[in-house]
Amino acid sequence: MIERFCEAMWLEAGLAEASVASYRRDLQLAERLCAKPLPDFSAADVQAVLARLLDLQRKASSLARMRVSLRRFFAWMVEERLRADDPTVLLEAVRHEKPLPRSLSEAEVERLLAAPDLATPAGLRDAAMLELLYACGLRVSELVGLPLSAVFLQEAVLRVRGKGDKVRLVPMGEQAAEMVERYCREARPLLLEGRVSDVLFVSAHGGAMSRRAFWQLIHDYAIAVGIRTAVSPHTLRHAFATHLVNHGADLRVVQMLLGHSSLSTTQIYTHIAEARLASIFAAHHPRA
Repeated sequence: MIERFCEAMWLEAGLAEASVASYRRDLQLAERLCAKPLPDFSAADVQAVLARLLDLQRKASSLARMRVSLRRFFAWMVEERLRADDPTVLLEAVRHEKPLPRSLSEAEVERLLAAPDLATPAGLRDAAMLELLYACGLRVSELVGLPLSAVFLQEAVLRVRGKGDKVRLVPMGEQAAEMVERYCREARPLLLEGRVSDVLFVSAHGGAMSRRAFWQLIHDYAIAVGIRTAVSPHTLRHAFATHLVNHGADLRVVQMLLGHSSLSTTQIYTHIAEARLASIFAAHHPRA
């Protein structure tokens, strides 16, 4: 379960490998200290782990990190419906400034979307996936699991089943719809080679694209076009929301498009927009 959590943090939350490794070390340490599987922890077990760290005279930063790791792990379990309760719910939150999510400029997104070779079936598929990811702000799990029945090309709309089995309708936009249509017409039959699949995006073996394989594709394309920051599928989801807010989109609309259950989750993008405005002011105003 710890490995499943770490994979989700890497693939879906877009955390750096070093951050994921830190979570893994903390959670494995908690299991050793309590001598029981982490998913079975009670609130008393959580407190016992923190007390044991105090007994071992660990630094305050180590305790704070353990609290964060346990809170995030059990929040993920509840969100994924792997557990009904959160044993860390009574822990006081560690107060720290939440870093803004990594994003890409509009110019960088354009370079990334233009990276695949449209002359090959795999390149055409990759281009359609990138276009759809950015046009709709999908989670990577939503993208790779998208069934053919959820795609309405004539209306340029997707029916997306997100976290908690919540269904939302997301407009594709003209360019993404055209690219998906071209992929379905020209590339998908060649990749399937007569095989049958109800999944929209298929691999060269005819099966569904995995999240890890798509992460590697984005990573490689970003390097190929000279993007120096780390890029994951979640980076394009952030870019989708950031660019919408930068161009004046209502935050409630962005919330619905992203499939966030709470507006507070979406509000991070107002901070990104504010940061961008502040940098523009500092660079261009004569009395900044």
